[in-house]
Amino acid sequence: MTIVTDKGFPVIDQRTPVVLVCGWQEDASLLARSFQREGVSIVSHDLNEVTSGVVQRTLISTSGLTPRERTTILALAHGCVSSTLREELLPLLRRLASRSRVDRIVLLLDARIDPEVLSSALATMEVSNLNGAAPALASGDVRIEAVISCVNAESWFRDATSEDSLSDRGYRSLAEDERTVADIAIKAVEFADALVVVGNTKDGWANAQLLASLARLAPTAPTLWADDDALIDVDRLLFSIPSGARRGEISSAHSPLLAGQPPLDADCGVQIVEYATRLPFHPQRLHDCLEIFFDGIICARGRFWVASQPDQVLWLDAAGGAVRVSAAGKWLAAMSEREAEGECGERTAFAALRWDDRFADRDCSLMILVHGADPQRIRDTLDSAVLSGAELALQEKVWKTWNDPFGSWHEDPCDDHSDSDAQGAIDITIWKEGH
Repeated sequence: MTIVTDKGFPVIDQRTPVVLVCGWQEDASLLARSFQREGVSIVSHDLNEVTSGVVQRTLISTSGLTPRERTTILALAHGCVSSTLREELLPLLRRLASRSRVDRIVLLLDARIDPEVLSSALATMEVSNLNGAAPALASGDVRIEAVISCVNAESWFRDATSEDSLSDRGYRSLAEDERTVADIAIKAVEFADALVVVGNTKDGWANAQLLASLARLAPTAPTLWADDDALIDVDRLLFSIPSGARRGEISSAHSPLLAGQPPLDADCGVQIVEYATRLPFHPQRLHDCLEIFFDGIICARGRFWVASQPDQVLWLDAAGGAVRVSAAGKWLAAMSEREAEGECGERTAFAALRWDDRFADRDCSLMILVHGADPQRIRDTLDSAVLSGAELALQEKVWKTWNDPFGSWHEDPCDDHSDSDAQGAIDITIWKEGH
């Protein structure tokens, strides 16, 4: 791969390419087999016994025409899947990259492994004690060539709109893992550079609805429809990925919500609803109307602010019968000069273009992907939670006295509130009734 330095001189990136393959294992296995050739090492982790404290790792390497398979049982480090993968997988990637006969590494991810979390660890975490070498980032030896997600034509749309937990589908997970089947199905597509659709619904409407959803979640990802059990031309698939693809790049709360310019028109009932305003939400009214995200949507995400916390960026993520609200840092206007200097240039430049005399860089920007909900009802409901003219005329010191369900104090059920002005770390999940 050729890259260009900031001085304009082309150089060869000699790091070993890594391909992340996402999706339920029964769907992704065909793609993994398609990569099996000399010079390719395929690594997979099986989490089916994770509740017993173990993870099973399989390494397949090919010499000539004969694949060699080695399985290792790993103890769950610190009772945490992420820790186990960081402490075991990152050193393994560096060791494989150091071997001259390894030209590419394919990571066949168990569906319960978040590809974005793994990509972040690869880019930011140092690996120590590797054959006595000094600690170094794994990304110094390997690079993410592509993230490819396998989508089951018959079940993906059902999964993406389901409220099922992992245990409901028979997938074991640790107690603290509250993700739903929908969370996993949607994330795998959103983070993908290319998509492989396996199977066929034999229903023209269902196929069209599936493709309409994929085009809006991953608009730049080339989509290949696999033929039964025939091996996939992976070289052609990798070549078709556009140059601007993410390739494991981590987005932030201030990244474009509609990256890749997805279609904004409705198709088979699937449509993107944009919601944007510079004004803050009333904390209690917004909390009370979040049920709008429970029915008729595939997912919703975006940043916003509430009047009672003018310094805090909040992030909303809805899917699978749950709405999650978490803290996402400060607005630039609330940062010290030193803090602002640490922000990326793209964020500060975009904020400067949109700077408001009263609200500075604060804004609310949401993307809602619907498949049956009324777009106008969603907009009207959110509008009702925005501060009125009379409320805007009040001072910030008054706003901060309002009851705030998005403060660090939170208790379920959601209709049981208490006065509290604690404003620490925010991580709230609101489940649909009966979930």
